[in-house]
Amino acid sequence: MVIIKLAVVLFVIVVGAFYVNRRTGTPSRPTATPASPFLARRSSPDGGGRGAARHALGAAIIFFAYIGFDSVSTHAEEAKQPNRDVPIGIVTSLVLCTVLYIVVSAILTGMVRYDQIDINAPVSAAFAKVGLPWAQFIISLGALTGITSVLLVMMLSQPRVMLAMARDGLVSPSFFGAIHEKFRTPYKSTILTGICVAIMGGLLPLRILADLVNIGTLLAFVIVCAAVLIMRRTHPDAVRPFRVWGAPATPILGILICLMLMFSLPAENWVRLVVWLAIGFVIYFGYGKQHSVMSRYTESEIARHGVSGAGSLAAPPDVRNPPKGK
Repeated sequence: MVIIKLAVVLFVIVVGAFYVNRRTGTPSRPTATPASPFLARRSSPDGGGRGAARHALGAAIIFFAYIGFDSVSTHAEEAKQPNRDVPIGIVTSLVLCTVLYIVVSAILTGMVRYDQIDINAPVSAAFAKVGLPWAQFIISLGALTGITSVLLVMMLSQPRVMLAMARDGLVSPSFFGAIHEKFRTPYKSTILTGICVAIMGGLLPLRILADLVNIGTLLAFVIVCAAVLIMRRTHPDAVRPFRVWGAPATPILGILICLMLMFSLPAENWVRLVVWLAIGFVIYFGYGKQHSVMSRYTESEIARHGVSGAGSLAAPPDVRNPPKGK
């Protein structure tokens, strides 16, 4: 699947480059539309501010295209050398895909004026418009393959996240931690994930799903960046197989940029986020907090020694089988 979709992307770049018209980015005068999709409107005094808001909103929407690189981290247990391979996999794929995104966008806006792009099928429609209708099949094949591969990766990652949470006691280990005897995969949570994705994909509009995924993932990134800063202060000498480059600047910038993108999304997305968080809090305070492995270990330490082991640099003796009772 990856070979097919990369081949189609290269096809779009190479073939489309021969049909790039340098004048497509500049509209004929007079007009109220901007001369470039990357410039704000100047037809009104507040055009610059509204243009910047549009760009922030656009960045928050296309953030959906970058979701999936973090899924590499959920498969760290399945890597032979995770401390080396996982960072290489994330950074390399992120850089390559960003370059390809930029080049394809440049080719597309060079073939067709940006305000005339068919948002339902932008690339294939652009090739049809320049007289290459036969290319639509190739592009559609690549798009279908790309969407399928991304969905498979995301659905593969979610059960691994639930498996890790089950090991920590935050969700039911008997269900989410169940491993298939033959295939050695978290099959119960995989089936549940498939059912949930099928129901939501069949009943909810794509734009709502994309916005919900975007703001939820942005919030998760904010929490992760904040956790890096907190852990650096509370456990400075802890063993770190993965280290954040440029800390504390990198986590701080990550928090600010993600918050900026979150606040650029429409208000209804915040309502959905609050509802989603409320459901998560109910699960955590109703089940996870009482069954948390680390919580039970901390309570045991307090009962034995009068203090917790939170400041200790060492992990509990057996974090998966903590002392029973309080």
